[in-house]
Amino acid sequence: MDNPPRKPFVARGSGVLRCEGCRLPQEVCICEWRYRVPAACQFWLLTHRYELYKPTNTGRLILDSIEGTRIFEWSRTEPSDELMAALNDERYAPCLVFPAGDDYQERMVHQVGGEGRIPVYIILDGTWRQARRMFRHSRYLQHLPVIEPQTDRLSRYQLRRSTIDQHLCTAEVAVALLEQVGNQAAADHLEGYFERFNRSYIATRRRWAKRGSE
Repeated sequence: MDNPPRKPFVARGSGVLRCEGCRLPQEVCICEWRYRVPAACQFWLLTHRYELYKPTNTGRLILDSIEGTRIFEWSRTEPSDELMAALNDERYAPCLVFPAGDDYQERMVHQVGGEGRIPVYIILDGTWRQARRMFRHSRYLQHLPVIEPQTDRLSRYQLRRSTIDQHLCTAEVAVALLEQVGNQAAADHLEGYFERFNRSYIATRRRWAKRGSE
């Protein structure tokens, strides 16, 4: 599933007229900066179904910015044929992106790829609680190596805050990994697009709040 499905967004802000490209409110469309650049790795987003339709989801910013990015909807017991085919494709060297843990220390790696295979970073796209469940309960992922981004970044994502600053949002994780493998140009492009998204969305929220108080 290279593009997330469209579905009416039935929550706060559901009545806002949104751009069909960047999914931001039309008044702050950022499609002028929406284009893909090449990278020496790929990102596969394993996305929780509750994230697929949220306008605040940042996984789609990676899809909009980095060539080769793919989105798969997560299922605990019934992964899609497309995902399983991709995991078994010898052209790729996939690994899960997740913090290190003592009970799976033998799966931890510091780099991915080699022998002509394309490095693939599988990011569990959901809330921190959802991501932990996805990591622990997806049996078809248990054979994969695990990599933890090596970064001192603190999250600058302002639309949904974690109680822990080191918990980066999905787009920030991808930026950190691109920097880690030396793809600075791709990292800068994604980070710039993320920053525009963040600022533009915050600006519209402030306008909505102001209008609501009048």
